[in-house]
Amino acid sequence: MKSEELSQIKQMLHGQGYIDDGAIAMSVFLAMKLEKPLLVEGPAGVGKTEIAKVMAKAMKTDLIRLQCYEGLDSTHALYEWNYQHQLLYLKMQEGKGQDIKALEENIFSDKFLLKRPVLHAITHPEQAVLLIDEIDRADEEFESFLLEVLSDWQVTIPEIGTIEATNKPQIILTGNRTRELSEALRRRCLYLWIDYPTFEKELAIVKSKVPKIDQKLGTQICAFMKELRQMKLEKTPGISETIDWARALASMHLTYLDKQTVEDTLGVVLKDWQDIRHTQDALSELLEKTGVTSRIG
Repeated sequence: MKSEELSQIKQMLHGQGYIDDGAIAMSVFLAMKLEKPLLVEGPAGVGKTEIAKVMAKAMKTDLIRLQCYEGLDSTHALYEWNYQHQLLYLKMQEGKGQDIKALEENIFSDKFLLKRPVLHAITHPEQAVLLIDEIDRADEEFESFLLEVLSDWQVTIPEIGTIEATNKPQIILTGNRTRELSEALRRRCLYLWIDYPTFEKELAIVKSKVPKIDQKLGTQICAFMKELRQMKLEKTPGISETIDWARALASMHLTYLDKQTVEDTLGVVLKDWQDIRHTQDALSELLEKTGVTSRIG
């Protein structure tokens, strides 16, 4: 049974463009079996978020996403009251003689409750996958709040009372290490680090995502990206940029790289003007290391 489930996860990873090295599939498998959160860290653009999509597909359930950002608070993670609808309802009830207690019970009921991702996940009729994306962008206060909710799997709403989890969701947390996460959070999770791929692995990913790409072009793109990541850049490109670049060049029916093409399309790969300038200055050397020594090479 274990090997069948593991093989299924590997196939789903491959379907999402993952060329599995064993660790990713095993981490997803163990997180599902142990029903523990999986913390996935690594550079931007290496496919951390896709892990949650694969897990949701493997479990045949919904993926619920909480995108973290600085200043995120419990209101946006748990619930809000739909104040506009509450006010409209009160307007409609004016003059009907309904008592205050009955009005309160109606306006503070489920139909006026806006469920945000965490509450949505714990009240889902089936076990859902909750993706808490870029947890390191949220404040430490929110991280502490999240730990409390995820430990008890219940939420207290003053106007309604305590809502316990219908089904405990499977959780994937991602982070780019913009700040250090607490030990308390790390202890509660299984851990997976995804780094930039090797040349061979990235080429296999490109072939999987862009099957019609010319073999020579794909090889040159991955070799160039490998050299590019050795440079000191503000925003090092990830696998997603490699795939975008491969798709862009393949759509133009190119079969090889040349200096002019690279210069004209650097904006697909690099998203910072200083990085582009720095790369342009070093382009001849980069292309030589890549094996692009002439226009026909």
